[in-house]
Formats: sequence, structure tokens, C-alpha cells
Amino acid sequence: MEQVTIGDILAQEGRLAIRHIAGPVESPPIRRVEVAGINGLESASAGSLVIVTGLEVEVPQPYQMDIAIRRASARQFSGLIFIGDFALVDTATSLANRAGIPVLMTATSTASELAMVLDRIVQGGAVEALSRAEYAIEKVTEAATSGTGGIQKAVLAAATAALGIDVDFVADPTVTWTERDAICVGEVPIGRLTAASTDASIAIALPVIASVLSRALERELHDRFAQTRSRADLIIELVFAESSRIDGFAAEAARAGLPLQLSHVAAWMKPTNIDDPTRRPTRLVQSSIELFALQLIDQRGELWHLTTIHDDLVIIASEEIGAADHQRRLRDVLERIVAHATAAAGPGWVYTVGLGTPQTGASGLRQSAAEARIAAESAVAGGRLGAIEVTDVTGLRRVLLDFYASPLSRKLLSDILAPLEALGPERALTAIRTLSAYIGHRNSLVRAGEELNLHANAVNYRIRRIEQLLGLDLNDPDVRFAVELACRVWLISPTTQ
Repeated sequence: MEQVTIGDILAQEGRLAIRHIAGPVESPPIRRVEVAGINGLESASAGSLVIVTGLEVEVPQPYQMDIAIRRASARQFSGLIFIGDFALVDTATSLANRAGIPVLMTATSTASELAMVLDRIVQGGAVEALSRAEYAIEKVTEAATSGTGGIQKAVLAAATAALGIDVDFVADPTVTWTERDAICVGEVPIGRLTAASTDASIAIALPVIASVLSRALERELHDRFAQTRSRADLIIELVFAESSRIDGFAAEAARAGLPLQLSHVAAWMKPTNIDDPTRRPTRLVQSSIELFALQLIDQRGELWHLTTIHDDLVIIASEEIGAADHQRRLRDVLERIVAHATAAAGPGWVYTVGLGTPQTGASGLRQSAAEARIAAESAVAGGRLGAIEVTDVTGLRRVLLDFYASPLSRKLLSDILAPLEALGPERALTAIRTLSAYIGHRNSLVRAGEELNLHANAVNYRIRRIEQLLGLDLNDPDVRFAVELACRVWLISPTTQ
């Protein structure tokens, strides 16, 4: 049986409502708990923690206190507990300090009630462990529902005070939700609880405390990031909306806390599995990345917006027009998010990021997001997996993006490829990539085959079939120009990826 000292009793000061008033805060092991009157201390045994009675109504005289402490020292008590609420005189305090007798006081219990509780603590056993655990769970629940800020700090402090040992949180994203001490936000494990002891009360209380803290953190983070998450659907709609609808977003964006009049720069992060590019990351990994990103941007001064599109993460930083190093600060954030994502996803996964340029207004936000997406996709297509790619601000892709932004231009070019689109998404993509490669290499079957990893005869077969479907003469220079432009615009459109 584990030996209990005065220090262990004082560690549960909150539960027992006992305070230290004189003498040391430690003692030799307590052998038993006894109750004795202030004038009958001779009946108590050595090594006992003695609860002194007869003081509840009448405050003892100074000489009585001095005598009680002298007798406690002579009989080698582990300590004295006075029931009442009065000040200890200086002589008694000095005697307790010199004699090494811990002196405690409580005003909330009767001698019999306190003796029963303390005896359970000294003797140990299942009843005491359960009682201590129940008290800790009660106090932790009160702290979690108090409604004040810093829920994690409040819960850990309540658990430490109630159990009388240090209870702490250790960040550990590798913990599984089935572990007894796991802390999860929703379905995302973020760490575990640790305790400085492994006694029975800890074994009982710790899983419950972990569960309470998990739910409290989930609620706290939900409230903290509610506005950020509420903007996600609006951003997705804005990114993919027709240009003619952009002006209509102003009122809705203002209600959601999305100031479209500012300067915006976007980042587009794409996951890729090296061994199987068609494989998708798990929902748990995606949730872990989103939670990390939300907590990271919450600590920064810029205005941030975050959303997920399929498996991709889109982050937008908004600042006053002309803010210095706007794109660099976004890049700094993305580097940390990529590091976390790579660790969370595990071996075989890489995250490629495209960065847009700072743009102003609603159309600028849309433009920067499109630039970021194309930069990320270009890096993946070019084999630059894991890179943080800055968009080409002067190249053809930027021109195509501006062209794509026009509904009329997009409609005219879409009409050219309508027969191929009718084949279905996969066959249309294959056909348009083949057509783009063929025209891009000036109708060279050989060079188009090299780009597509096909034999020239296979390219020829596809092209003849495509010409029949389109009903166009690909030898006509004007036709080739229109078809190539249509292919390039089609291949950068959001619906093709």
C-alpha cells in the first residue's frame, strides 16, 4: 500500500477544504487517522494524523494551542487538524515550526466526516480511488462548462488541483483515438494527457477527463473558427462563378466578413501519392491539415480565408492594397502547412503548392485563385512534386486565364469542342489532349506521339477520328489557331480537373 503524507493531503486541498496554517508541509508517513479532544491528545498514537475536536464553538485559549502542539511533538504525531476558523497565535506557530509538526485547519467538515474521508485516503483502496476520481471529473466538467476562455488551461488546472498531481497535455498527432488518454478535436487526434502518477484514481479519471477536454476543445475551436468556415462556400462559389455574377457577391461577402475590396493573394495546395497518383488522402488526414491551418492562421494578424475543394486546400490572405511582402507571408504560412501535411499523411505523399499574385477586389480574388491553381497543376504535370510554385505572371497561361474569364469567349470556344465533350469526361480529356499536342507540334504525328508516349500511327488514328467528329480541316491555319486556343482554354478550366 502506498504511504500517505501530509503533502499528499494538502495536494487535495480543494477537495478536502483543508488549509495549512503552520509547521512543515510534509511529514513522515501517516499510519492512521484519529479523533481526540484538545485536552485528550495523550490517547492518540504515534504516527497519527489527529483531528482535534472541541473547538467548533469556542475559540481555544493560546495556552491550549501551545500545549496541543507540544504534546503532538512529544508523541510524534504526523500532524494536527483543527476544526474551526481562527488565527493561530504566534507562539503556537513558532512551536509548530520548531517541532516540525504540520498544523492544518478546516471549517467545512465535522470531525467524524473528515476522519472517514482521511482514513480512506490513508488506507487507500477502491472506494477512495473512486471518490477521488469522481471529484476530479466533477471539477473538470465545471471548468469545461464555465464559458471562460482558455478551456484547455482551465481543465488541466482543475484536474491537477482535484487529483493532487500534475496533469498536462502533450501534443502528439500520431496518437490514435482509441487510446485512453487521447485528445481529439472531432475526429482529429491532436495529443494526449499525461499524469505524474499512475494510481487507481488516475486510471479511472484520466479517460473521462480526456473525453471532456476533447469535446470542450471541439466546441471552443468551432466557435473560434465559425466565421472563417462560414466563408468557405462563398469563396468556392466566387472562384467558379461566371464573371457576370461577381458584382452580386458584395452584400453576401460583407455579411460573411469577406472584405472583397481588399488585396487578395491565394495559394492552392494539391496532394499527390507518388506510388498511385489516383489515390486520395484519407478524410482524417484532410481534417488534420485543415485544423492545423486554422490554428496557424488564427495566430497571425492578416485576414485569412480557408476552404477545401475536393482534396485541395485553398488559402487566401487579404490585406490593405499595397501591403508589402503580401505573397511572401502567405508562402511562409504554406511552408508550415505543407510540413504538417506531409507528416500527417505519411510516406509516399507530397503536397504541391501554387501561389497566385496579389489582386484587388472580387475579380482579383478569383483571378489569384485561378493563378494559384494553374501554378500547382503545372508543377504536378511537370514533375515538380512538392514544390511551391509561383504563377507565371507574364506568360501565356495568364493571358488564357483572362480570356477564360469572359463568358462570351468561353462559350464560342466551347462550341468548337462540343462534339468531343459529348464523348464523356474521360474520353473528352483524352481527345482534347491529343488534339492539343498534335496542333501544338504543327501537325507532327511523331512529335505529338513523343509528348503523349504514343506511336505516331496511334496519334494518326485518333486525329482522323477527331477531325470526323469536329468536321474541321486542321490544315487550315485559322482553324488550327481557333482549335488550339479552344483546347488550351478547355484544359485550364476548373471542370476538367
